[in-house]
Amino acid sequence: MSKTKQRRPQAETPKGFRDYFGAEVTARKEMLDRIARVYHRYGFDPLETSAVETVEALGKFLPDVDRPNEGVFAWQEDEKDWVALRYDLTAPLARVAAQYRNDLPSPYRRYAMGPVWRNEKPGPGRFRQFYQCDADTVGASTVAADAEICAMLADVFEDLGLGGDFIVRINNRKVLNGVMEAAGVLDPTDPERFAEERGIVLRAIDKLDRLGEAGVRALIGEGRKDDSGDFTKGAGLPDASADIVLAFTAARRDSGAETCAELRRLVGDSVTGAEGVAELEEMAALLAAQGYGADRVVIDPSVVRGLGYYTGPVYEAELTFEILDEKGRKRQFGSVAGGGRYDDLVKRFTGQAVPATGVSIGVDRLLAALTAKGRVVADTAGPVVVTVMDRTRMADYQAMVRDLRRAGIRAEVYLGNPKNFGNQLKYADKRNSPVAIIQGSDEAARGVVQIKDLVLGAKIAESATLEEWKERPAQVEVPLSELVATVKAMLEAS
Repeated sequence: MSKTKQRRPQAETPKGFRDYFGAEVTARKEMLDRIARVYHRYGFDPLETSAVETVEALGKFLPDVDRPNEGVFAWQEDEKDWVALRYDLTAPLARVAAQYRNDLPSPYRRYAMGPVWRNEKPGPGRFRQFYQCDADTVGASTVAADAEICAMLADVFEDLGLGGDFIVRINNRKVLNGVMEAAGVLDPTDPERFAEERGIVLRAIDKLDRLGEAGVRALIGEGRKDDSGDFTKGAGLPDASADIVLAFTAARRDSGAETCAELRRLVGDSVTGAEGVAELEEMAALLAAQGYGADRVVIDPSVVRGLGYYTGPVYEAELTFEILDEKGRKRQFGSVAGGGRYDDLVKRFTGQAVPATGVSIGVDRLLAALTAKGRVVADTAGPVVVTVMDRTRMADYQAMVRDLRRAGIRAEVYLGNPKNFGNQLKYADKRNSPVAIIQGSDEAARGVVQIKDLVLGAKIAESATLEEWKERPAQVEVPLSELVATVKAMLEAS
């Protein structure tokens, strides 16, 4: 009888997931640490919540997409409750704010950083697990809280070395509601009326950058047929109503005051719309008083992403420098953060309205932007490697790394097979090591070590002249007592 050969598992990541290695993890951590210092400076406290929430607590899944109650990784426990991996960091905050409402200060200011999971179709640059970095204020109804988030966001980009390369753009859901009233697709006495039409309008204007005015006008009106021939049903608005909606997205003027004046004209007699314009004016005044002018924060009605989810001010941070896309064309880097006021989320748990506002930074996109601008400042150098010339003297080598580590120098002993010395240097190269320490029996007898500057060695191999090499050789011999000082000097010079 032949035994069935056991199938070996495939060594591959699941579809839509990826692995992160040393330099990438280090750079991300350094970036998040710098962002956290800004949040901390503003008085926000860190919060870590469970990666798993009950499906009931998560509520309506994935706001801003067309298929609610889908898109999460969920499973049933003991044939009873369903639980799921968190799809963002806001839903867990709402649960925390309700669960600990008697213990937390009000307003409660928190920031959170960590992975989230979405069971969506992966694509280029789109993964099912990714990092988010959020800051929120729960319990403050004043738009001063919204203005503070925008100021803090601007400070984050300044601290990351992106000054002059970003803009924070502000809009308000209430203004859009006023425009909807003026366009005839919102009845304040019956909010459910025209709900389908409003949903179509919201999704349409969210596609303005991609489809242009003509494409959005078609979606707002009778519908649109794309290049493949597929037809998307429109909202059925008459031309006069479509004119009002499109005028709203193009209402930005040279100054915030002029923009607000145009928005007041567009919302007409809508009380809600007028309230939204007043909130924008107040935010602009608060930010201007703190020195955040139009070079960093602007009122821009074209910010429409997420308006179906938010209840008041919304904001989006955009990086304005140019990069080359996959086809080699120049384009602006684009949005890296977004947020706004969501006063109805905690109410699901408490039954009482709890005001809240916050922002989420796309960690991977922001890190890619810093890399593109050469602003990644994380130390991605590998450790100093102490090579092994005589395996019977391992204790001596371990004493060397002990001294280096005590001096704050990252160091390790080579723990592979020391038989081939060339392999040890190849290992140091793969580790991106700046320095290698060499001590054979001859050096040990004389109380010295050889210190090889791997960074300088690589430079010399590329371009240095003989005179330059003689002036500063890539390998030196020093007394063992001078090991730490010499390595420190080499690291500072490299």
